[in-house]
Amino acid sequence: MTLPARAWIALLVLVVVMGLVLLAVAGSARYWDAWAYLAIFGGASALLTLQLLERDRALLERRMHGGPTAERRPAQKLIMLGTSIGFVALLVVPALDYRFGWSTVPVGVVVAADVLVVLGFVLIARVYRENTFSSATIQIAANQRVVSTGPYAIVRHPMYVGGLVYLGATPLALGSLWGLIPITAILPLLIWRLLDEEHYLARELPGYADYQRRVRYRLVPFVW
Repeated sequence: MTLPARAWIALLVLVVVMGLVLLAVAGSARYWDAWAYLAIFGGASALLTLQLLERDRALLERRMHGGPTAERRPAQKLIMLGTSIGFVALLVVPALDYRFGWSTVPVGVVVAADVLVVLGFVLIARVYRENTFSSATIQIAANQRVVSTGPYAIVRHPMYVGGLVYLGATPLALGSLWGLIPITAILPLLIWRLLDEEHYLARELPGYADYQRRVRYRLVPFVW
């Protein structure tokens, strides 16, 4: 099967499964917050796929191989397993919240969260344009070099920034306050992954230790 076919089928399956989880757990097809989120997530992911098909098919191929089974080291397998479970919880908890009416989020806050989801994807798209080595797994690709331009000149891990923006906004975009709880479980795992990745790159990628000294902040300028 060709790369474009695999990419589009994988995206379609992902969005359909996410939709089935949200609507089945919510017990209603009138969960408009979920429909809006799925439209944004699916549309943004489709645009990213088009971008990579046009500009960087090698990166798209690498991005399609992720998750616990794709990682080579036990620590990363564990981290990605926990993160995958956390992502499922990010959908299930808000859907349960909708079903049982545990909390209420104003429409304006939902819309603002939807905007943040879009912003997160925009940041990720910018990273893709700057860094062809941004694999879904932690490994060193052939001919990989340190990227220190664009967003990488500001923070060391702009991909994580984009991911945290859209993941952090997801519960509110789905109209749930209780959905923020899974974020508290996902965040330590992502920090663990980030720190482990830095140790690995400093050891295995020439020039990365120097880059760490030049760019001091990991995620938030002047903070950390």
